[in-house]
Amino acid sequence: MSEEARGLEEKGEWEREVLEAAMEAGHILLENGAEIFRVEETIDRICRHYGVDFADAFVLSNGILMTAGNVREQYFAKVQHIPVSGAHLDRVAAVNQLSRGIEAGHYTVEQARQALKEIQNMPGKTKKMQVLASGIGSGCFCHLFGGSFADSVAAFIAGFLLYIFVLSVSAPKLSKIVGNIAGGFLVTFLCMVMYQLRIGEHLNYMIIGSIIPLVPGVPFTNAIRDIADGDYISGSVRMLDALLVFFCIALGVGLMFTVYSRVTGGAIL
Repeated sequence: MSEEARGLEEKGEWEREVLEAAMEAGHILLENGAEIFRVEETIDRICRHYGVDFADAFVLSNGILMTAGNVREQYFAKVQHIPVSGAHLDRVAAVNQLSRGIEAGHYTVEQARQALKEIQNMPGKTKKMQVLASGIGSGCFCHLFGGSFADSVAAFIAGFLLYIFVLSVSAPKLSKIVGNIAGGFLVTFLCMVMYQLRIGEHLNYMIIGSIIPLVPGVPFTNAIRDIADGDYISGSVRMLDALLVFFCIALGVGLMFTVYSRVTGGAIL
């Protein structure tokens, strides 16, 4: 093999490493709740810094299509399917910081890919921390919505127990639709029981605060931002997913009220 051919082959391998690194960064961002424009910007920033000018990424809410190449660069095409999942904003922030470090010249391609692997393997919050945060968040939101101290205590208990159910039953064993319906049903049941035991004073505030851990706030906000940025397909998909969760939560709450009404003959709470 001639020196020129060997050089072209090495250049092609290096460009592929760059494109794979950019794809990995986009995958982590999209998987963990980043907006579409942020994913596209990060991929473009990494490719441009390493001199791969003829690269283009088409990003949807659950997938990335990336192509590159021209007469001077080898052709490259790759598609990755990325299922819609929960948000981990610490990983999004880490990839953002990494992309700016790459642009500042602090990372080689190999170092960047190693850093991306470390970000992908970042440990999430422990189950105990998630359960405690759910309880505290429920109690605080109940207070913000106008609930009394007793209502906040009841919402804390309901939110605490809700996330134990989510982590142990809903997430690993139930579909997203059934899990959210069951979560709304459980929260309403717990709040009704505590209301009857006089632990809380206002059932509506207790329920509103307790269902907050189920509400997809980040996906809903990102959907609005994507639509505002002109990414109508991705924004619509995310919006539909968030609205479906809202509907399932409301269905679970309404189902519990219906069961209560049938069992008690319509007695007022």
